Amino acid sequence: MPISTNDLTDLNQLRQAAEASIKQGTTPPTKGWSISPDALSLLYRLASSPENAGDALKLLHELQAHQVELDLQHEQLKANEQEFFHELERYKALFERAPFGYFVVSMDGHIIEANLTGARLLGIEPSELAGNSIDSFLAPICRPVLGELLKQLHYGDVASCEVQTGDKSVEIRRLQVFANIEPGDEIALLSFLELTQ
Repeated sequence: MPISTNDLTDLNQLRQAAEASIKQGTTPPTKGWSISPDALSLLYRLASSPENAGDALKLLHELQAHQVELDLQHEQLKANEQEFFHELERYKALFERAPFGYFVVSMDGHIIEANLTGARLLGIEPSELAGNSIDSFLAPICRPVLGELLKQLHYGDVASCEVQTGDKSVEIRRLQVFANIEPGDEIALLSFLELTQ
């Protein structure tokens, strides 16, 4: 597979950073990696011969540069992982604390995930949601309406309808449901908003 121009630029920048670190003596600590005994043996053989000593120094420098490149890449990967973790936690918190009830459902209406507001709107505990059909928490007359809403998603980006909670709920609530789906996805995001009387 050919290397793209961007990859070459990144590799050149990585090499320049490694070379600068070696010259300044500020190379990052190795993560337990070291030169293998075979490589050390080869270097020793090359260095013991005056005509090959220059090659041995070049090889040693290359090994050092590659080691520093690996260490720099490792540090960047750890920083990226930490940044990704914080972003994920932030979005999870936004999902959980949203003022709307959010439900991630399969296209046949089974709940994959829901936030706390969604559970509250349906009047049940969050642990009771996953795996259940979303329409089982609605009044029987509203179940076909929600089914039609899910079918509409195949023909457009966003759909909405009005439903009412059923007898599983402690309190009967009128809810406006907004739904969308990404093209080609097999899951939908439903947003539930309580309607005032």
